[in-house]
Amino acid sequence: MHYGHGGIECVFEMGMTMAERSLSRLLCAIAALCVVALAMEGAALADAPAQARGAVIYRQRCQVCHAGPEQSGPMGPGLNGVVGRKAGSTGYAYSAALKRSELTWSKANLDSFLSGPDKLVPGTRMVVAMPDAKQRGDLVEYLASLR
Repeated sequence: MHYGHGGIECVFEMGMTMAERSLSRLLCAIAALCVVALAMEGAALADAPAQARGAVIYRQRCQVCHAGPEQSGPMGPGLNGVVGRKAGSTGYAYSAALKRSELTWSKANLDSFLSGPDKLVPGTRMVVAMPDAKQRGDLVEYLASLR
């Protein structure tokens, strides 16, 4: 059985109890509300400054790996003070490729890195690229504001 809310489709297994089915529907509805809230947040920021849009992009796309700006996450370093910092220079366990890169993060090379990490630093562990130039620019502006 399929059940949908706001572009989220949930599948229910045959043999679920009514309580399990009700809980699954509730969780599906909550997931749909989260999707709608994120979409509304993005739409509300269309006219906002680049730094504010970048903060939203960070929360939506980066924070899962980088945690908060001041702390390392499960798969990426903290990004406070990243602009002006030598790549691979904090206590995080960076790839050998990034440590050898001799990059100092500027807005320009952060933009280049985010457009294709393995193109700028072959062998980096970062595999997530951001192809949209406007989103990258907004994110870089936000990252540059973190001190």
